[in-house]
Amino acid sequence: MKNRIMISIKGVVFGLCLLVFHNCNAQKNAGSDKGWVSLFNGKDLEGWTTKIHHYETGNNHGDTFRAEDGIIKVRYDNYEGDFDDRFGHLYYDTPYSHYHLSMEYRFVGELHPGAPSYTLKNSGVMFHSQDPHSMPKEQNWPISVEMQFLAGIKEGQERPTGNMCSPGTEIVYDGDIYPGHCLNSTSDTYFGDQWVKAELIVRGDSLVTHKINGKKVLEYTKPQIGGGVVEGYDPKVKKDGQLLKEGFIALQSEGQPIDFKNIKIKVLEER
Repeated sequence: MKNRIMISIKGVVFGLCLLVFHNCNAQKNAGSDKGWVSLFNGKDLEGWTTKIHHYETGNNHGDTFRAEDGIIKVRYDNYEGDFDDRFGHLYYDTPYSHYHLSMEYRFVGELHPGAPSYTLKNSGVMFHSQDPHSMPKEQNWPISVEMQFLAGIKEGQERPTGNMCSPGTEIVYDGDIYPGHCLNSTSDTYFGDQWVKAELIVRGDSLVTHKINGKKVLEYTKPQIGGGVVEGYDPKVKKDGQLLKEGFIALQSEGQPIDFKNIKIKVLEER
């Protein structure tokens, strides 16, 4: 009888331990989503604004950016003729300063005829961008910093993703202004049309961190206006040396079809 009571007590204790463990995990998992807000409603592009080179702000030429199947798709099947440098961006209408941005992307289809060769399996997300309404019709890229997305092209040849590019901007890397336009990350190379998770952690004008599939692959500081590459901008907007504390977030179109999903953001406390 005594042994049966002991076994029964042990069973109750074990059950309670399992219950506590389950509840703790449930709370942990629930807490992991706390503070995250989706930027895409899954149905249409409400809350987003397009700016495509050669067109006025708000003109989504050729239905370049479209909401289908719960995904934001970049397509060129309605384009007449060659690409003609119609670089485009889809801007979320709210600027941010301190935040954690997360999304997934995948490259699909073929490069549109006439698009520059460097845009093959090349896209990205711009941040700390100027307002699209401040861009003249013939401005090619926004003054911004880019988290660049690339995919592998040739087996055995590394092509990291989650890199940094700087149209009209500069960053500080290893204590100095980085002299180049793009800075490679330490990520793996991803081939084909697999989904890749990209995260961007931005703390105003101080620290920026890039993560790919959960791994930190690049970090730098002091994003600021400066440098070249951008053409056709309003000179009043490009104030070289000005630290970038906040700005708009924009998905890129450079001639390569691409899909974006699970686009969400968590605002961070300033520290």
